[in-house]
This record gives sequence, C-alpha cells and structure tokens, in this order.
Amino acid sequence: MSEYIFTVKQPTSEDDYQGYHQLRFQQLRQPWGQPKGSEVDELENQSVHRMVVDQCGNVVAVGRFHKTSCFVAQIRFMAVSDKYQGQGLGKMILNALEHEAAVQGVKTIELNAREVALNFYKACDYQLHDEAHTLYSEVKHFAMSKTLQPINNQFTPWLAELEGVWHSTIPVSKHMLIHPASLVNKQFTVCANREANINLHNTMFAGSIYTLATLTGWGWVHLLVKQQQLQGDIVLADADIRYKQPLHGQPLAKVQQEFTSGSVEVLGKGRRARIQVKVDVCDGDTVVATFNGKYVVLPPAKPVQQGKES
Repeated sequence: MSEYIFTVKQPTSEDDYQGYHQLRFQQLRQPWGQPKGSEVDELENQSVHRMVVDQCGNVVAVGRFHKTSCFVAQIRFMAVSDKYQGQGLGKMILNALEHEAAVQGVKTIELNAREVALNFYKACDYQLHDEAHTLYSEVKHFAMSKTLQPINNQFTPWLAELEGVWHSTIPVSKHMLIHPASLVNKQFTVCANREANINLHNTMFAGSIYTLATLTGWGWVHLLVKQQQLQGDIVLADADIRYKQPLHGQPLAKVQQEFTSGSVEVLGKGRRARIQVKVDVCDGDTVVATFNGKYVVLPPAKPVQQGKES
C-alpha cells in the first residue's frame, strides 16, 4: 500500500459525483444486471458522502450515511474498487463516516451488511443482530449496529452547560431538541429534531431554520467569550438569512472560525464586542440556508459606587 497515496474527501464537483456514483454502480448494481441509475435513491441529498481517491484523482472507494434521527445514522452504499480490495480502503471510508457522524452528535450507527462483508464489520466492532433482507433474490443482508464513542475534548463540559442554558431560558430550543453536538477543529456543530419542526410539505419550517441558525451563532459567540475567560451579555443586533432549498432530512448547523470576524477581547477593557458570524444550515452535505448574524456582547455593568457619608 506504500506505493499508493490515498485520500479521503467529500465529493463536491460534478466530476467528483460522477466518479463516486460510477464506482457505486460498478460494484453494487452492475454485477446483478441492474440499470444505470439504480445506484442512487431518494436520500442522496440528505446524506453525508465520502470517497477515497488515489494520487491521480481516481475514485477507489465510496460510502455514505444519512441520519434517521438526531442520534442515529445509517451507513449505506459502501464499495471498494476490485483493484484495491484488501488494502484497508473500506476501513478508511468507514472511519471517515463514523468520525463525521460523531461530530454531528450521532450515538448509534446502523447498517445492513452483505453476507460477504460480515467479518469486515465484525472486525470494526459492529454487532450482528438478525437477517435483514435479500436483494435481487440472492444477496443476503444482515442488520448490524455500533455504538459510537462521542467527541470528547476540553469543550465537552461547556457544550453541556450551553445546552442547559438554551433549554432552561429558551423553551422552544428544548422543544426543537436543539443541542450542541461538537466543537472540534475550530468548527461548532449544532443539531435539532426534524420531527418537531416539519411543515405541511414535510420539510423543516423556515422559522425553525432561522431559530436554529440564530442560536448556533449565539452559542458560538458564547463559546468565544468563555475561551477568553470573559463575561458579557450577548444580543443579536442584525441578521439576514438566505434559504436555498427545502430541508428534508435531519437539520444541522455549522459555524467555522474562518468565517467569523471580530474579537471579544475588548470586553476585558469594558467595551462592547461586535462579532460577525456565518452559519450554514445543512441537509446532509448540502447547505440549504446561510445565515449571517451580527452579535454584540455587552460588558458586565460596573458596580455602583456608594457615596461616603459626610
């Protein structure tokens, strides 16, 4: 394997997806005489997709997951090119999917494994439950699952505290099951419960998307203040949001430090801090709304000086 260089990436361009779906078709559908197009389903736009490419950019392994609830995800369409079987690429894809699922707050991964892949998944700590179904009258699948280790770092207690603040002071956040999922690699990720926020079109309410984005931005500023060991009252001064397409799956909001401007350090001098935050609301890998908020952090009020008695 040392003679090759393999990289895990998220498909983004049309060419990426063409290679991604082509490998999926070649490995999972074509050998059973299925037509082109059978390698995709109605959940593509709600899913997280990852692929392994070689040093020439050729797609050599693929996989995806979609969240079935706030805390559960299902992996599907795992495939490795025949040329690279047995070189650890399936494990690369699986590790990438599991890591991203943990970042998004997933606690349990489920999948239906083909019989030939049972030993692979068992070696990756998946538990076998029962026979699931038989595809094309010959390909047996078996239900398996794995409990993921949560993202656990120095910010974990802060996220638990933030969730408590949201749920105790903003009742709608508890009803929406808005919860901070992780803060890792300078990215803050927040999730919500789709079932509590769907409209008559079976997509997420625009107002719920706005609430999720607003609280995510507020939470990010809260964490910035906390990292500097400062204090202040955070208010939203101005905001706009662009809705790009409906959100059909499980909602996810992300803030990345590189898209934040302003500094909270002026709070230490008793001055107001102004922070501009960009929040992407996602459906799987797809950004369905972009929120830009301007938050103001007010320094703590100075204690009133008591006059001396004459």
